[in-house]
Amino acid sequence: MTILQPITPEGCGCDRRDTLKTLLSVDDALALIHAGTTAITGSEMLATGLALGRILADPVAALQMTPPFDNAAMDGYAVATSSLSGPGPWHLPVTGRVPAGQAATPLSGSQASRIFTGAPIPAGADAVVMQEDVHRTGSTIRIDHRPKPGLNIRRAGSELAAGALVLQKGRRLGTREIAVCAAAGASQVRVRRRLRVALLVTGDEIQQAGGDRSAAQIWDVNTPMLRAALTRPDIELVAVETGLDSRDGLFLQIAELTEMADLLITTGGISVGEEDHVKPALTAMGAEIIFSGVAIKPGKPISFGQVRGAKWLGLPGNPLSAFITWHLFGEALVKRMTGEIGHGVARRHVVISQDILRKPGRCEFRPAYFTGFDPHGREVVGIEPETHSSRVAGLSMASGLIYLPADAEILPAGALVEFQPFCPN
Repeated sequence: MTILQPITPEGCGCDRRDTLKTLLSVDDALALIHAGTTAITGSEMLATGLALGRILADPVAALQMTPPFDNAAMDGYAVATSSLSGPGPWHLPVTGRVPAGQAATPLSGSQASRIFTGAPIPAGADAVVMQEDVHRTGSTIRIDHRPKPGLNIRRAGSELAAGALVLQKGRRLGTREIAVCAAAGASQVRVRRRLRVALLVTGDEIQQAGGDRSAAQIWDVNTPMLRAALTRPDIELVAVETGLDSRDGLFLQIAELTEMADLLITTGGISVGEEDHVKPALTAMGAEIIFSGVAIKPGKPISFGQVRGAKWLGLPGNPLSAFITWHLFGEALVKRMTGEIGHGVARRHVVISQDILRKPGRCEFRPAYFTGFDPHGREVVGIEPETHSSRVAGLSMASGLIYLPADAEILPAGALVEFQPFCPN
């Protein structure tokens, strides 16, 4: 096959023009998630060091200026530059010693104080000469080059002013943000309560991975995969269940789960087949289906709504489809519900290492892995020759998804495409 050959339809009907007209674009679906969702209420106070991964409910401001006093930027000798008269070298008696954490004795005239990193600058001194630039003999030092005022001194308030806003409400606390909170003097932070999530995986054919299975059964990928995705500090996974195999059973199961959760995530059962019971069960209990079906490959059945006070995200049953739609829509929904601000992991452009020939109609996201750089220094990614919604074996190699526009049929090797890195685990 050459890249000039057209792609013929596969016969599934997913990309028929009349079908595509009823499907939302990815951007429109994300906009509906954003418009139809507000942040959960409720918060708690946590020790700053225990708040990793949580979302700030209140902004953080500096309690005092940082540093709180002028201090030495390195080990050396504190001197008064005004006392160094005439041309050098200068010989000064060492009359004091200032370790970090101790008050300094004022400096008088042509004297020097031994000083260590972080120690307060003695009154009367206006420079710290690093120890490598000093020759010491007994209790006297020799300085050969005139230091400038302010040399190697960290000024009080040079990092943070008292009351300065350091982190906004809605910021996710990573190790860097926790460092900032500590520098601002915040021993505790107020964070949003954890988002309560229930996971319901449907499919009569699935069995626990590694267990016995019949000739018509497959191992369950979605449960451990999504449990792992939902195991994070800002989420409380209140239930993980396998869907019952009847519409009435699912009705009762969903009703119970929505009582305990802010967000219900289901996999499978959202297409139009006779064995797809999730949407009928939701409809029977008065759920609002905000959208069902997005012009995306894989993952077209992705659905979103709300039922009995809980949001609902319906992921497809095929594992790769579930993974990709969780990455694109689930992460965005959780971010919105937890009140997290920021754009997250941004897309960037990369170069593809091989020709891509595809059937236009739906935009497509494919797992991609880095192979190196081209002669222009641009990142190059490789992909599998085809995307199969049920296959996840290649995910361990992938570091993100490339985005192929709906109308793109031929993309030659070396073409630029958008790349969206996976969110950190």
